[in-house]
Amino acid sequence: MSPSNPRDGSADSGSPVPFIDLVAQYGTIRNEVREAVDRCFETQTFILGDEVVQLEHEIAAYCDSAFAIGCASGTDALILALLAAGVKPGDEVITSPFTFFASAGAIHRVGAIPVLVDIDPVSFNIDPACVEKAITSRTAAIMPVHIFGQCAEMEPLWRMAGAYDIPIIEDSAQAIGAEYRGRRTGVLGTIGCFSFFPTKNLGGAGDGGIMTTDNPEIAARLKRLRVHGDTGGYNHVEVGFNSRLDALQAAVLRVKLRHLDKWTDGRARNAERYENLIQANGLDDVIQLPQTLPGRRHVFNQFTTRITGGRRAEVMKSLKEQQIGCAVYYPIPLHLQKCFAYLGYKQGDLPEAERAAEEVLSLPIYTELPAVHLERVVQGLCKALDRPYTLPFPASAPAVQRKAA
Repeated sequence: MSPSNPRDGSADSGSPVPFIDLVAQYGTIRNEVREAVDRCFETQTFILGDEVVQLEHEIAAYCDSAFAIGCASGTDALILALLAAGVKPGDEVITSPFTFFASAGAIHRVGAIPVLVDIDPVSFNIDPACVEKAITSRTAAIMPVHIFGQCAEMEPLWRMAGAYDIPIIEDSAQAIGAEYRGRRTGVLGTIGCFSFFPTKNLGGAGDGGIMTTDNPEIAARLKRLRVHGDTGGYNHVEVGFNSRLDALQAAVLRVKLRHLDKWTDGRARNAERYENLIQANGLDDVIQLPQTLPGRRHVFNQFTTRITGGRRAEVMKSLKEQQIGCAVYYPIPLHLQKCFAYLGYKQGDLPEAERAAEEVLSLPIYTELPAVHLERVVQGLCKALDRPYTLPFPASAPAVQRKAA
């Protein structure tokens, strides 16, 4: 089957469209990655070491933070951050129910109580008004999640943190490079936590994570907590963890970090193309597009739409039959997860999170997504919704991020 021809308004209807294609990204940096990995094997340094130190410096510079401390995963980053911020068993930590499990799981794992509050329906991020209502004398931290690559509304959270002397721990697992009023994630709170899971915008060749902070005392504690609480010479001043970042992961990530902004721009271009095609084909009466709020840089870890009118199931079924990748992040909000039943939430308690869980659908957005595949996704959406398909603009249309009204 031949590729799409813009002049006849058709997209290739036979080629499967993967939700993500890590092989395509690797093909663009293969030689750089292999040289970096070979360097590690030549030195036989695999745990921490110079590669990790250099990555920490480079991430700190990228986020404009004073310190960056590598660890074994994004989940570990959250756990270590909670401990370093002084969260103790029985404390309460306020976070979002509409996020990956690790956000609340890390709170539970340190013995604290996840306090889940509703979300803003436009950004899917935590609603600051709900946060303020949830603050009690037991609140030990606020954990906003910059979901899908867009920063939460931070200014009201800063005011609360100052008024109540509460640290903010940013869950930035999906948002490296995202900005709020010109400042990047990682310096919008007391500690920023990042994941290097392979499908993230900056993904490793396995698990990995990093924490950022401007506080030297917190940085020192994070460094010792990741190595069993050791300050050096087997002098353990507290019980920590084995959560060290591999040098191989750091070497790969250093290569990828050099390309990150270019890849982020590619995701933004694809987001703009989706917007143009979905609107031009009259699908936005059913498909609500993601919006970039004022003062934000959205890095589009996911391109998450809403399928309204109770039609998500039929759209997903049709896309699957057409071999077009899509995914739901997240189908069950955390307050309704079985393992958190002890918290006492019930259906209807957090209606915006519940509605989002019933409507969201993420489409392929990775930088290397061919224009013909992106067109085919929209063509597939047209077919799923029984609409005609047209191709109204060149595939190379420039990106201008969609703004919220």
